[in-house]
Amino acid sequence: MSMSNGGAAMPGDEPEDGDHPNAESPQGKFNVPLPTAGGNQWWTDHRYRAGWRIQQNALTGHWRLLDDKDVRRCWGSRAACEAALRDAQPSPDDAAASDHVVILLHGLMRTRRSMASLQKYLQERMEAEVITISYASTRAPIADHARALRQLVEALPGKPRIDFVGHSMGNIVVRHAIGDWEAERPASDELLGRLGRIVMLGPPNQGAAIARRLGKLGLFAKVLGQGGMQLGRDWQRLLQHLATPPCPFAIVAGNLPSGIPSNPLVDGESDFIVSVEEARLEGASAFHEVPFLHSFLMDRPQVQAVVAEFLTADL
Repeated sequence: MSMSNGGAAMPGDEPEDGDHPNAESPQGKFNVPLPTAGGNQWWTDHRYRAGWRIQQNALTGHWRLLDDKDVRRCWGSRAACEAALRDAQPSPDDAAASDHVVILLHGLMRTRRSMASLQKYLQERMEAEVITISYASTRAPIADHARALRQLVEALPGKPRIDFVGHSMGNIVVRHAIGDWEAERPASDELLGRLGRIVMLGPPNQGAAIARRLGKLGLFAKVLGQGGMQLGRDWQRLLQHLATPPCPFAIVAGNLPSGIPSNPLVDGESDFIVSVEEARLEGASAFHEVPFLHSFLMDRPQVQAVVAEFLTADL
């Protein structure tokens, strides 16, 4: 959960394309290659390949294909975008595909750009493909985000090891996706066996008191959507679908120094949004407390070093 709008698109922003579904050819609607903002709060990634991504619009339901420069190359139906992706970026054979992929997921009201600094840090220190994922965090329930993440992971070329690094609500999306895979066993055993490690930054693993309290205000639901409500009032129902990762995982929790004013909406020591106790989850391989604000945990060099060390160390 994040209450900062750094790297975020506010829910009142209009969809980037300004286009809506109508009749189309099998190749998609007539397309002018248009630069886009890459996602923001209206788009969720369902497919990723070599920097190209297929996204669905949370408002209209239509699809688009973006290239690695966030230029729209096709739009309309999912089938048309899938065909365009195959033409533009044929799937590599298993030998040429990445054997290790690290997926970074942003938090509530943020965008994948909020994870760009951490992505760069990890790319410079790991022999892995490090990708950031967009999802419309304020526009759909967490189950929908988890479903999209599963589709994206399942379609990655080859059979790579998969690591996750989540910020705030991004960790709850990951836990829901893992819970869904576990419910599908034995069909999903092969994929679950490829889970490597997970690092959780400021995760509301026990729900969020701030969401419970602000959720009593009608404006909260309008601004932060169903996902925000699920971290508060609707937490117990959501919890039934969340898994404890079956792989090694570490938690980084913010614990601000005593001289910094506390947030009266959060109980106990916290990063101003998520308390230290709310971040805990039984079974963690490591638990780190750092003196930083929730919204910027992933940008701090100390935190980035913890992430890289955990993902690469022998356990």
